[in-house]
Amino acid sequence: MSESGTATAVDGSPLTAKALVRRQRIVETAIELGTEGGYEAVHMRVVAERAGVALATVYRYFESKDHLLSAAVSEWTSQLQSQLNRSPARGDQPVDRLVDVLRRASRGIERRPRFAAALIRALHSPDPGVGSAAAKVGQQIRAMATPILSDLPAPDVDGIVAVLGHVWDSSIMAWANGRTPISAIGDELENAARLLLAGRY
Repeated sequence: MSESGTATAVDGSPLTAKALVRRQRIVETAIELGTEGGYEAVHMRVVAERAGVALATVYRYFESKDHLLSAAVSEWTSQLQSQLNRSPARGDQPVDRLVDVLRRASRGIERRPRFAAALIRALHSPDPGVGSAAAKVGQQIRAMATPILSDLPAPDVDGIVAVLGHVWDSSIMAWANGRTPISAIGDELENAARLLLAGRY
């Protein structure tokens, strides 16, 4: 993944249209396996077999399982963006629309708990590929929040998105460790959003 967010091979070389299709199929296969069996079910060889590609092809695009799963987070976020394009965030006030987006995201996690647990393990890996994929997810989240918070200065939007990211990380870890129910993720995000935007609108 390049710094601009464009998908590349592990060595940084650009991908052809056909290669992008193969890469997408690999990511979708990882999502399927993670949804079915969690982190342990996502083996690179199994991904290759189910996606119908050579194992070397998988490693051309992803240097590790954690890199692949972190790319799946970006794919999941892209799906949320597409959903918002079809059905814009609802609410009378910007905070209500932001909460609607956060609730949609948290419901996506609730529907795929095994996949969510797999993502948690992957995103906390020191693998360099994970860092670039996580950065792209941050850009995607900011892209969804910016139109909703268009009245605020850009640095404020960046700060709000960063704090919500920390709340997301903390709440999903609490769920993964059995300290809170999975439904608490959405509640924590809503509480944080309303506190951060209190008095701004």
